Amino acid sequence: MSPSPPPFELAAASLREALAGAGQGLVEREAMVELVALSAVAGEHLLVIGPPGTAKSEAVRRTARALGGSYFEYLLGRFTEPSEIFGPVDLRKLRDGQVETETAGMLPEAEVAFLDEVFLGSTAILNTLLGVLNERVFRRGHTRKPCPLRVCVGASNALPEEESLAAFSDRFLARIFVEPVPDPRLEELLAGGASLWRETEAHVASLEALDVLARVAQEADLAPVRPHLAQALRTLRSAGIGLSDRRAVKAQRLIAAAAALAGRRTPGPADLWPLFYVVPTKEGQELAREVLRELLASTENPALAAAALEASAGPLARAQRIAREGRLLLSAPPAEGTEGGRPAWRLKLEGIAREVDAGFAPEALPPELRALRDELRAVLEREAPAQA
Repeated sequence: MSPSPPPFELAAASLREALAGAGQGLVEREAMVELVALSAVAGEHLLVIGPPGTAKSEAVRRTARALGGSYFEYLLGRFTEPSEIFGPVDLRKLRDGQVETETAGMLPEAEVAFLDEVFLGSTAILNTLLGVLNERVFRRGHTRKPCPLRVCVGASNALPEEESLAAFSDRFLARIFVEPVPDPRLEELLAGGASLWRETEAHVASLEALDVLARVAQEADLAPVRPHLAQALRTLRSAGIGLSDRRAVKAQRLIAAAAALAGRRTPGPADLWPLFYVVPTKEGQELAREVLRELLASTENPALAAAALEASAGPLARAQRIAREGRLLLSAPPAEGTEGGRPAWRLKLEGIAREVDAGFAPEALPPELRALRDELRAVLEREAPAQA
C-alpha cells in the first residue's frame, strides 16, 4: 500500500528545504537550481544557455537528487545514435519482425533528464524527443509507452540559428542564460567548488511532494492574476518584446507553480516573475527586467528567492535573498583555528549588515531583515573583543 501524499503545506516546506540544500556551494547557479524545480512542478522544460564549464550539469544533477526522481543525463554529439538516448532495439523481438526498444535506465523512463548540447542531436533524435517533451509519450518502431518525465533540461552554448531547430527549441518554455562567476565572487566559487567534493547528507524531497504541488498548481484559480499578466504582456509588446500566443498562455503554468512552491494556492502579483524567463533571448530578458520592474516590484518567493530576484530585482525578493544568506552564515560559525577562521566570517557578517543598511531605509525594513539585523549586531558586538 503506497503512503498517502503529504499535505500541501508540508510538501511546499519539503521542497523548499531540498532546494536550499541543492543550491549550497553552487555560486551564481542558485536560480538555475530553482528553475529546474519550478519547471518540474509546472510540467514544463528548461533551456540553459551558457559556455562550457559553468556547472550546468552539476546544478541539474544536484536538483534531481533533491527532488528524488530517477535521472538521465547525456552529452549529445553529431554522431550520437538514438539507441544511446532511448535504448537499444530488443534483438529477440527483432527476430520475430517487431522493432521494440529496451528503455530500462534510459531517457523514456527518467523523471528528470539533462541533455547537454541538445541542439547537436540528429533529426531522428530530435523528432523522437518532440513526442517525449510534448506528450510524455515515447514512440519508436512498435514501441509506444508513456514517460514519467517531470522536466527535461536542455543545455547549449548558444541558441540555434537554424530555422529547422526553431520548433524544437520552442518546446523549452523557460530559459536561463548563465555566465562564468564574476571576479568579486571567485573566493566563494573556490570554496563552494571544494565543498562539492565532500559527500554530505542533504534533504531529499519525495516525488509525492512534487506531485502535490503540481496538482495544486494545476487547480489554481488564475483569474485574480490574469489582469496583471495581461498588463505585463502589453508592456512587453510595447517595448518590442513579442511572445507567441502559446508561450504567453503557458506562462500561466509557471506562475501557478511559483505560487504553489511559495505555499500559496492562489497566484497573485507576487508570482508574476516567471514571465521574465519565458522571454526567449538574453537581450529580450535584459530589456524585460527594466520594463517590468514596476509590475514585478511586489515579487517574493521564499522557495525560489534567487530566481525571483534575478527576474524582478524587486525589494521583497532582494530581502529574502539577503535574509537567506545571513541565516546561512549565522548557522555555520567556523571553529577557532580553521582556515580563514573567525575574522573572515566576521567580515562576511559585516558585509551582510552593510547590504541591509544600504538597501533599505529603517522605516521600510522588512520584518525578517529587522530581526536578522539585530542578530548580526549582537554577534558582531560579541565577536569584537576577540578580534581586538
